[in-house]
Amino acid sequence: MNSGLEKKRLLCIVSSMDVGGAETFLMKIYRALDKTKYQMDFYCMSQKVGYYEEEIKKLGGRIFHSYPKSKYPIKSFVNLVKTVKKERYHYVLRVSQHSLATIDLFAATLGGAKVLAQRSSNSDSGSFLSRKLHNMFKWLPKLIPTVKLAPSTEAAEYTFGKNCVKKGEVFILKNAIPIENFTFNVERRNKVRNELGIQNKFVVGHVGRFAHQKNHSFLIDIFSEIVKMNSESVLLLVGEGELKSEIEGKIKELNLDDKVLFLGVRSDVADLMMAMDVFVFPSLFEGLPNSVIEAQATGLPCIISSNITKEVKVTELVKFMSINENPEQWAINALQYKNGYQRKDMTLQLTKNGYNIKDVARKFEKIVFEVWILYFKKYLNTFIDEILIWIVVESLSTVNISDITFF
Repeated sequence: MNSGLEKKRLLCIVSSMDVGGAETFLMKIYRALDKTKYQMDFYCMSQKVGYYEEEIKKLGGRIFHSYPKSKYPIKSFVNLVKTVKKERYHYVLRVSQHSLATIDLFAATLGGAKVLAQRSSNSDSGSFLSRKLHNMFKWLPKLIPTVKLAPSTEAAEYTFGKNCVKKGEVFILKNAIPIENFTFNVERRNKVRNELGIQNKFVVGHVGRFAHQKNHSFLIDIFSEIVKMNSESVLLLVGEGELKSEIEGKIKELNLDDKVLFLGVRSDVADLMMAMDVFVFPSLFEGLPNSVIEAQATGLPCIISSNITKEVKVTELVKFMSINENPEQWAINALQYKNGYQRKDMTLQLTKNGYNIKDVARKFEKIVFEVWILYFKKYLNTFIDEILIWIVVESLSTVNISDITFF
């Protein structure tokens, strides 16, 4: 029990709480959090009700919806300031790799927050313009966050810079999973294959939202080549997203309709991965993808893009390939597994490498709620740094938020 002490509350700022890598990480942490001491609430910069919201409420969390930041940047900023101030949030976490997202932590400071955490979620920003803006304002995530987090070294360097990483200012919190749920079980595998009618098929799988980053178009090209070599193949696509209709159109053009199953957002991803024979993941960029860790946990061979950080290779099940290689070569590598193989229990290996969510949740609690100030002070290199930070904090703390008017 918490001996009657008030819980420490963390406000997580996100675009929405729909299914995505960063959102999934937050939910895994939230489920494993010691809720007698800590509470996570969510501030969504969208009016859309996300996939995870019902579960959040059941776990005791609160959800705030705001103006879309892209359309109403000033209203969004002011509303965040007022929310932090009104609800008296001391701890705030912004999840985004983009430097401009750090402005939300500045808003939290104006609202009275003292612990300003930012977690990078990716090693790129996607479009040319987005990347350009990120580079222009890269000084923001170096200066404002008091706690810097990332799932991999590459993601950390992209958001906070190589110097911050070199100085040890960034905590690497791995995209851990509830390992026991992903331990391979042949009964679970057979059950899903029977339900989907794919008992005697070679099953290729992918888990990820339909977005440019995930490179689904190239994935379909690979699968088309697989079918040419083995007509008894099927592709399972797990996820939703803005490019889904585009991918559906391409599948129809290639006459693959009867060989591709769109499964949507699922809560039984572990079972689906057990039903797969190979996992193909040709992303253009990633932070450290949850799904590749999950696939390895089920003993599933993974053929993934060489653009993805090598830190994701926790087992020998991962093979990297360049997205510049032709789809036929990817298909040949995938078909190595068409005659079956022995699925192994990877629980111990993933636990030893730090991918047990229970351990990572305890580490998250200590970093964000307990030892942040000691770690922050350690890296104030000079007396001048200390004076400058003191001036900034004192100046911000005197701002009268009530004088700010809504638009």
